[in-house]
Amino acid sequence: MSPADRDYPDDEAEEFPEPPVTFDDKEGRPIEIRPYEDEDFEAVVEMYADFDPADRAQGIPPATESRVRDWVENLLDGLNVVAWHDDRAVGHATLVPDEDASELAIFVHQDYQRAGIGSRLIRALLGYGQQEGVEKVWLTVERWNHAAVNLYESVGFETNGTESFEIEMVLRL
Repeated sequence: MSPADRDYPDDEAEEFPEPPVTFDDKEGRPIEIRPYEDEDFEAVVEMYADFDPADRAQGIPPATESRVRDWVENLLDGLNVVAWHDDRAVGHATLVPDEDASELAIFVHQDYQRAGIGSRLIRALLGYGQQEGVEKVWLTVERWNHAAVNLYESVGFETNGTESFEIEMVLRL
């Protein structure tokens, strides 16, 4: 779907918390979500290099470390937040500029999934986006990824269109 075809909601989303955000996940691990800094690069690459191939969606994250490095470099044009457990990057979310909107992508390492990190990570990213003046956000998700669809709906995303195996969702900040 082209950017001109996207139909964003008239109503703005709720206010989201701005990073840094700290909390204990459902496993009792202390987690901090903060904006990406240059010195975070190697830890983020390491997280993606250790990503379970079964958790890759739509071809991302890439499968090899060299491709991960190039991919992460490209994401740095946008707004990025990283979830940390001690000194380990365990989640990453990004808003990548795309014409008049930003595309959202979020990843949580498999060792940290289903612990409440994803919902905090997306909320912190959207709060960062609000702080930085982002107005419209879109994403695509595989239609059978019910956990992700539920997460996106819980923060206010609405379905905008569907392809054979993907759903496009939109949000106005």
